[in-house]
Amino acid sequence: MDYQPRPEDQRFILDAVLGASCRLNGLAPFGEFDAPLQAQLLEEAGRFIGEVIAPLNRAGDEAGCRFEQGSVTTPPGFREAYRALWQAGWPALSAAPEDGGQGLPALLSAIVSEWLSGANQGFNMAPGLLHGAYECLKHHGSDELKQRYLPKLASGEWLTTMCLTEAHAGSDLGQVRTRATPQPDGSHRVSGSKIFISGGEHDLSDNIVHLVLCRLPDAPAGPKGLSLVLAPKLLPDGTRNAIYCERIEEKMGLHASPTCQMRFDEVTCWLIGEPNRGLQAMFVMMNSARLLVALQGIGLLDAAWQKADAYARERRQMRAPQVPASRGPNDAADLIAEHPAMRRILDTQRAWIDGARVLAYRTALMLDVAKHDADKGTRERAQRWCALITPVLKAACTQQGFQGASECLQVFGGHGYVREWGVEQIVRDARVSMIYEGTNEIQAIDLLVRKVLPDGGTGMGKLLVELRDELEASRDTDADAQRRLAQLRYLTTTVAMASQANPALPYEVADDYLRVVMLTLMAWACARIDVAASGEPDTSRWSVPVAAFRRHVLPEFDMRLGMVKRACEAVTMAPTA
Repeated sequence: MDYQPRPEDQRFILDAVLGASCRLNGLAPFGEFDAPLQAQLLEEAGRFIGEVIAPLNRAGDEAGCRFEQGSVTTPPGFREAYRALWQAGWPALSAAPEDGGQGLPALLSAIVSEWLSGANQGFNMAPGLLHGAYECLKHHGSDELKQRYLPKLASGEWLTTMCLTEAHAGSDLGQVRTRATPQPDGSHRVSGSKIFISGGEHDLSDNIVHLVLCRLPDAPAGPKGLSLVLAPKLLPDGTRNAIYCERIEEKMGLHASPTCQMRFDEVTCWLIGEPNRGLQAMFVMMNSARLLVALQGIGLLDAAWQKADAYARERRQMRAPQVPASRGPNDAADLIAEHPAMRRILDTQRAWIDGARVLAYRTALMLDVAKHDADKGTRERAQRWCALITPVLKAACTQQGFQGASECLQVFGGHGYVREWGVEQIVRDARVSMIYEGTNEIQAIDLLVRKVLPDGGTGMGKLLVELRDELEASRDTDADAQRRLAQLRYLTTTVAMASQANPALPYEVADDYLRVVMLTLMAWACARIDVAASGEPDTSRWSVPVAAFRRHVLPEFDMRLGMVKRACEAVTMAPTA
């Protein structure tokens, strides 16, 4: 079966849990945005993705991309599908109207991106960086560059790349060697090689706009000496720039997406932002990409769950331990869905999908609030949420996307390991998301070392108090979530104090700390879902996954909390010299 978006799930989370349309309606650019418009857009997007994009997924994986003498051909049907996508206006949802966009909330773009990932992640790798590149250029580009390139990026007519990694450097961007030389006409010439460039060459769009990290002459060593340039495949006069794809990688997954090794040979380009401040300009793009990668994890997990759930409701195997009402007198075996072990897998993965969506959609909503709310304090609180929660979502959602897809494969037994059912492709495609846009370990260090500890945990503490105040202690699930929020606040203070004695400690416990944060946030999200579901006709749709999460996943909270505490105790109790 092909993946199918289910807009009714999004409507429940957006309206009943988050009150998103009302919140957005209060922001100046979205004064005419309301729940009916939101529902209409989601219905149309879901239909398009289900009918046009999803059917290409398996064939794209099997055909892969072809590389021949520097050119890359994407799988059959991809070029036509991408043309239909940008002409229908889906990449332009949240771009500014003055740039040819539709001026709609970033929240809608986030949901469309999640659905595209669930339907066909190989395809979605192509437009995945568009919005981040658009924002980067809009904030840091010159007026001339914005006039020339923003409309094409806003619409999606031209695609883009993010060229950071070099073979000798990996994630250590301070070692980047690609060089840019200023020219008398104000342009630059860039030379060097980059690896792991998603969509570095393809046939989906006529032009590809490369954003390249490089060094100017006499630039300081390390990351503070990096600059950012825009290097188009086709120059303004239509001639080909000296950008070459030397090979595409043979990968574990994402066969439909070309991952390219690129060579820049005295390429004509233009500076974005200030010299030696390329990382500051690139961070706009990277932070957008991190949220979208989190949504990839959610979308791929939803795709795996849909396949496993459908299979479990059709396939019969053995007798379930309790006689189900659906069993007929001549049935030799019961549905897989009626076996407790399989129900645990299915309900638990659905709980991860539901809770992670609440958190990811709230983050996308906060991006709109941080940008457009009239109140400075509200904007600052929204910015704090995005800064702290984005690395958590990137790491936790991609980890669950891979591990949860593997759990869903288990529902199929041996059939899950063969291609015809499609779930093995999802496992392969999901694995890389734990690596790119900053490995999950880097996300954990970013959270604890760069975001939480510099102010002694004060900012994290304020965020946790805000979440606590949105709950009611008189409700059991709310009270439990409030208790965990308080424990996380105390843990944060403990880590901050212990880190003063041992500066290496936060690097050691960062992964476990991030996991504690995610489990706490999921407890909060499940409490919000539980309350909202009480007004739904079918409360079991939401309450059953919540119960599975609390029973089968949340006990991990105490284990991870204890691991971080013990590491802190080892520091504070260590004998002094």
